Amino acid sequence: MSDAAASAQADAAAICAQIAAVFSAPSAHPPARSVLVAELAAAAARRGRVFVHGVGREGLMMRALCMRLAHLGLPAHCVGDVTAPPAGAGDLLVASAGPGAFSTVDAICGVARGAGARVLLLTARADGEFPRRQADVVAHLPAQTMADKEEEAAAEGASSRAKLPMGSLYEGAMFVLFEMVVLELARVLGQSPAQMRARHTNLE
Repeated sequence: MSDAAASAQADAAAICAQIAAVFSAPSAHPPARSVLVAELAAAAARRGRVFVHGVGREGLMMRALCMRLAHLGLPAHCVGDVTAPPAGAGDLLVASAGPGAFSTVDAICGVARGAGARVLLLTARADGEFPRRQADVVAHLPAQTMADKEEEAAAEGASSRAKLPMGSLYEGAMFVLFEMVVLELARVLGQSPAQMRARHTNLE
């Protein structure tokens, strides 16, 4: 193996280890995967629509989740898309605010709740004022975000390899979390890989 390949392998292993550690971090809240699966399955049982929202790189991870929810046969929509219908009673909004709050996420959660939809907030700061005020249920993902400047500074001075900057740990953990949620939700909803593939777009 070349030095470059060995370095890349070591960095990849370090990043994966950081993400894996998020899922064993202590938390006073139920596991985020269990919360998400339960809420999404309940929305499916009551034939509610699912809306997802996040900003920046968090928003990209939420869009990836929305795609897989559609593959599972759920009526899933990204907030802001021109084809997203109005939210209402029985629907579920899954929003992400890693640092605990964003003004735009706050506003959208308020509109969703005012329309009668249920709000699930995914965040690294589950005990903040915003989750208590705007979320019906919180999924705690205890990963570093951009708000954790002290942890980031310590990481920059640490000897371990490939410390993820600027909240990337939270976003990377979101991707892994959502893949685990989709796998579990497929079992709960009785959806086979073939059924999921059949719902994938052919307009590519």
